[in-house]
Amino acid sequence: MGYLTVGQENSTPIELYYEDHGAGQPVVLVHGYPLDGTSWERQSRELRAAGHRVITYDRRGFGKSSKSEVGYDYDTYAGDLDTLLTKLDLTEVILVGFSMGTGELARYAKLFGTDRIAKFAFLAAIEPGMLGQGMPRSLFDGIAETAKNDRYAWFSEFYSNFYNLDENLGSRISQEVVTASWNVAVASAPAAAYEVVPTWIDDFTADVAAVRASGTPTLIVHGTVDRVLPIDATGRPFHQAFPEAAYHEINGAPHGMLWTHADEVNAILLPFVQK
Repeated sequence: MGYLTVGQENSTPIELYYEDHGAGQPVVLVHGYPLDGTSWERQSRELRAAGHRVITYDRRGFGKSSKSEVGYDYDTYAGDLDTLLTKLDLTEVILVGFSMGTGELARYAKLFGTDRIAKFAFLAAIEPGMLGQGMPRSLFDGIAETAKNDRYAWFSEFYSNFYNLDENLGSRISQEVVTASWNVAVASAPAAAYEVVPTWIDDFTADVAAVRASGTPTLIVHGTVDRVLPIDATGRPFHQAFPEAAYHEINGAPHGMLWTHADEVNAILLPFVQK
């Protein structure tokens, strides 16, 4: 629907593509890897129907945004989000992140404060920090190398675990949706496949503390059989570090629960948004 400039790489601007639909209190949706703003389809329509202005955007390197080779770190991602909120002059924003997108939420709070934010929702969150929960750095080094060597095959493997296809294909998700997700992934910047991986092991302790200290109403939702960001390394310790947040587990939900368990996600998200 529109583009806004967030930086410069050599002779070309770095632009974010965004869509802005509906009316009412704004909800900004921040997508996960390796998707784009369209991944929120089953949440966006329900939020708009509930009377909200819904804004999605494609992270740099993904979707219709610039295929840059620079800026793949959370300080930059949070700066891009701040540019979006500032240029659209959004206030009383309900900020919702999924997976990698939750990192933008927490880092934004630490770097830019929460004056514009009414609520935070962390879905399949990456917080509080994978290394701190016993996940070895070598695992992520291997992921980055695999994605660099053959991102096409890597994305196929990734989505198998993203959606738990051995359990959900043909029941909770169709092959056509998986293919569409793969098509989105391979259309991203080649560098994005592996440059983002080191950010997955950021320590978000200070970021979580900033969200918590702000007193902003916060929601945490995680699937119990998430193979990408296992709940015992993310959702549960995140909740322990932030006990004031509303916390929900979706039994049997994989990482890609925005599609496979859309009804269950929406049944939690919409009441929080409208409360």
